[in-house]
Amino acid sequence: MSDLNLSPDLPPAPDREPLASLMLYRLFKWSIVSPVLHTYFRGRIHGAEHVPQRGRLLVVSNHASDFDPLLVASCVNRPVAFMAKEQLFRVPVLKQAIQLYGAYPVKRGVADRAALKSAMQSVESGWATGVFLDGTRTQDGLIHDPKNGAAWLSAKTQTPLLPVCLWGVQEIFSQGNFPRPVPVTVRIAPPIAPPPSTRREDLAAMTQACADVINHLHGLGR
Repeated sequence: MSDLNLSPDLPPAPDREPLASLMLYRLFKWSIVSPVLHTYFRGRIHGAEHVPQRGRLLVVSNHASDFDPLLVASCVNRPVAFMAKEQLFRVPVLKQAIQLYGAYPVKRGVADRAALKSAMQSVESGWATGVFLDGTRTQDGLIHDPKNGAAWLSAKTQTPLLPVCLWGVQEIFSQGNFPRPVPVTVRIAPPIAPPPSTRREDLAAMTQACADVINHLHGLGR
């Protein structure tokens, strides 16, 4: 990853997401996501006080459900930009809506290089940027094969990492396409300082540290 032609000397990023995005986020959170989380899924949130409400932030999480991006953003109490399939940006109206909500396009099947560049642009724009450490959903909600992308972004942009654990989400679609009313718990750990360098061993160590924190929180259960 160190051969990407991107400068580590980035200009200061805005310390907050755009006002229009904040307004949309709060409307969507309080009218839909939070009520569903706390009623249908009987949601519990631990550690919300650890989330910086301003400044660059990389939110790293486990991933087991299509609901995860919305749940993560709702629980950290600020918009979180996640990658989305490029095809979604070709749909009128939907394109504008997901861009306003912070999503950035990634081509299916391309190398991590393009995804990392898009994520870096998100960080530079002042967004809290979300990365699923495994890069894909897992059946048990645990992290098994964490990728170094988030640690690389953290080192290049000097952005802290915020580990977030989603517990119970792997059961939401366990019996078909309709979401089950299973209990969901979200645990948020304190931010972790960026790796000291982009050397592979430093990135791997930081990646594993984040995975260990999230898997430990997952083990706490409900």
